Amino acid sequence: MTLPAIQTPILLILAGPAGSGKSTLCDRLVHEGLGFTRVVTATTRPPRAGEIDGVHYHFLTPAEFDAKLAAGEFLEWAWVHSDPSKGIDRRYGTLAVAVLEPLRRGQNLAINIDVQGVESFRRVAATEPLIRRHMTTVFIEVSPEIIQARLVGRGTDAEEEIARRLRTAAVELGEKPKFDYVIISHSRDEDFQALLAICRTVQSRPSIH
Repeated sequence: MTLPAIQTPILLILAGPAGSGKSTLCDRLVHEGLGFTRVVTATTRPPRAGEIDGVHYHFLTPAEFDAKLAAGEFLEWAWVHSDPSKGIDRRYGTLAVAVLEPLRRGQNLAINIDVQGVESFRRVAATEPLIRRHMTTVFIEVSPEIIQARLVGRGTDAEEEIARRLRTAAVELGEKPKFDYVIISHSRDEDFQALLAICRTVQSRPSIH
């Protein structure tokens, strides 16, 4: 399967609740050889089993994250699934250099972030023409029941963490009308085919605004 010849690079932003499969879709888009590079975001959460620093995330300590934030290095950042009262520091962010420089080189980019991050990108796009011209947002919609089953099935989160993520998911699902495209999640293959259809639509346009 091939995509149309690239007219202008895409900044493809995928979002959805935890367990929606957005990370898997993003990785598959990159690994299928379709001309996309994944934007590696930063986080203060500890790596899960098998995750590699600089590949899955840039894993930063809270102090390192604070330093980059103070230096103005983040394009966007947010607290996600955090509880400062319990000492749970879970911040995620996108470094500006990881997005702006590749777009200037004509590189297609794919990134999966939470809905807060997408809203931050929209604010950045209001003043940054490069982001505004190339950004396309996609929301992965999935039912709370399926989210819970997927989170339990992957066996990486405690019961309290799953409950927290489900509460967050209820809020995130209300954000889908703001996105350019919505994929109603079914199987992994069906979701990926839907994503490819979106890519074909966007890339076949003479220009992206």
